[in-house]
Amino acid sequence: MGRRRKGRDIHGILLLDKPAGYSSNQAVQKVRWLFQARKAGHTGTLDPFATGMLPICLGEASKTAAFMLDAGKIYEARARLGIATETGDIEGEVAREEAVPALDLNQIDSVMESFRGDIEQVPPMYSALKHQGQPLYKLAREGIEVERQARPVTIHRLEAVSWDSPDLVFRVSCSKGTYIRTLAEDLARALGSCAHLRALRRTAVNPFTEEGLVTLEQLEAHIEAGDAESLLLAPDAGLPAWPVIELDEAATQRFTHGNPVEAGDGSAGPARVYGPEGQLLGLGETDAANQLKPKRIFNL
Repeated sequence: MGRRRKGRDIHGILLLDKPAGYSSNQAVQKVRWLFQARKAGHTGTLDPFATGMLPICLGEASKTAAFMLDAGKIYEARARLGIATETGDIEGEVAREEAVPALDLNQIDSVMESFRGDIEQVPPMYSALKHQGQPLYKLAREGIEVERQARPVTIHRLEAVSWDSPDLVFRVSCSKGTYIRTLAEDLARALGSCAHLRALRRTAVNPFTEEGLVTLEQLEAHIEAGDAESLLLAPDAGLPAWPVIELDEAATQRFTHGNPVEAGDGSAGPARVYGPEGQLLGLGETDAANQLKPKRIFNL
């Protein structure tokens, strides 16, 4: 039998406002340590230089993380035109410099139009994608570049916030898998120059908004006050579009033991499953025969 990880059983989602300088994993481990939680994970990586929303799932909430990876995201970025770096951001060495043409916001918006909607991106070498089992960033650090296939992404919204040459601040709402560094580089190329990101902030991860963000300093203050659990959202807060199915006591027993149950009048698809006293039992999937099958059982 494996050793039980030390820590408290604490369940919920914290919307961490990740500071610059922390990797996503470092941020998760810091939050787990502050809560003394047994288990923690996150739902989408942020680069160390980036700040903003990093949903951290504690305890049983981690069972919802896989279902939130497809969530759309909103970023605000500041690109410096005229200078390209090896990594596409401030962490890389300067790769080349190019002149910055005279531009105004109308010209920039006109070029941005071609990036709105469904586009294709070639992932950067400095990314966590793997080639023959090796992360691309490791190969890049060894000076090795490999061919990457373009991948489809969707840019729902793209707008210039300000232009003070050579710095362009822009806001983008996009699908999962979108590289904002690559978007900045491609946009700069279309504008007749090159670029790298000076700053990147994630302001939303669907369905969460910036309103609920918690800084590490705020979390530490609540830990000190003994009310940090008030900052946690419900374990299923990231799945509001999933319908709720409520089971009676007999069906609850069957479901929590991994058995399918009658779903009632619900339509086919994923669902959040609750017991007769309003307790969250887990996540399920209803099939065409109206059978609700367990996908994740929660031990709350």
